[in-house]
Amino acid sequence: MNMSEVTTEVNIESPEGAVMGVTSEAMTKVIEVRAEEEQSEELALRISVTGTQGTDYAYDLAFLNLNDLADDDLSWEIEGLTVVVPEESRSRLIGATLDIPSNSAQGGLVIKNPNRPNPLGDIEHLELSGDIPERVQQLLEQRINPALASHGGFATLMGVDDSKAYITMGGGCQGCAMSQATLTEGIQAAILEAIPEITEVIDSTDHASGSNPFYS
Repeated sequence: MNMSEVTTEVNIESPEGAVMGVTSEAMTKVIEVRAEEEQSEELALRISVTGTQGTDYAYDLAFLNLNDLADDDLSWEIEGLTVVVPEESRSRLIGATLDIPSNSAQGGLVIKNPNRPNPLGDIEHLELSGDIPERVQQLLEQRINPALASHGGFATLMGVDDSKAYITMGGGCQGCAMSQATLTEGIQAAILEAIPEITEVIDSTDHASGSNPFYS
């Protein structure tokens, strides 16, 4: 199914306990497709995140017998249809909406998702220990810098002041036009997710001269 487009429909079904919404148009489409399946009334719609595709997540939509739901699956009912999201996809689908394409000729379904994958990789299962600076350093060494290394760059922790982490960027990241996007969408997102005590990440690199304003 094509997941790259979204529509502007606001008629969204989202009962209490739902992870994501479903527009009435998408619901009609799903019910029509399900009706063509054997024992259709026993089928739930399972929506899961399977990986990444560019700057977006990749998804899988499939019908699943209600008897085959996993114990930790999250499910809710909309107009007689059970929608299922596996636990491991929950955080990535919160606030998303299942819809139909704006171009009706395309057919299929699309997912409008405000969540985006961290370009530096998934840190959900990363274990960190120690005080705040130690955990930031471990995150840099174990996840962030290996990802930046593929572009010839690296990030260094210069200090932690209250809830702010000061980072310098070097190598291919220093002076790079995309450094701000890397910091905001990658480094800062990873640090804030992994270390909730940090509320702000500051790029203290002088990208013009390579000096370090944090210590100047």
